[in-house]
Amino acid sequence: SAQQPKLLEAVNNCTDKGTNCISHCLVAWNEGDLELAACAKKVNEMNAICDGFSKLLSANSSHVKSYAKICSAVCKECAKECRKHDHHHECRECAEACEAAVKLISKKFS
Repeated sequence: SAQQPKLLEAVNNCTDKGTNCISHCLVAWNEGDLELAACAKKVNEMNAICDGFSKLLSANSSHVKSYAKICSAVCKECAKECRKHDHHHECRECAEACEAAVKLISKKFS
């Protein structure tokens, strides 16, 4: 089993909330609102990084520590962009999930 289950849970929460955020952005685009384009781009990037990090954490990979730095940076960028739109609950929840992951990563690897 994963040696860092709380961090794994937090990272998986990022991808879950990120998927919801991107879905919201797609609905907005379908309605002609392109305001969330930058948000969707950052969230898509975060989902890719967190998905990879989740796999490394699940496997107790020797690369977890070095990958954590990248994941933290990408989650910070995602949270910053999502906070610009936190009047949308999907964006707010994604930002909160990313901020929580960044805190855990910082706590584990500082």
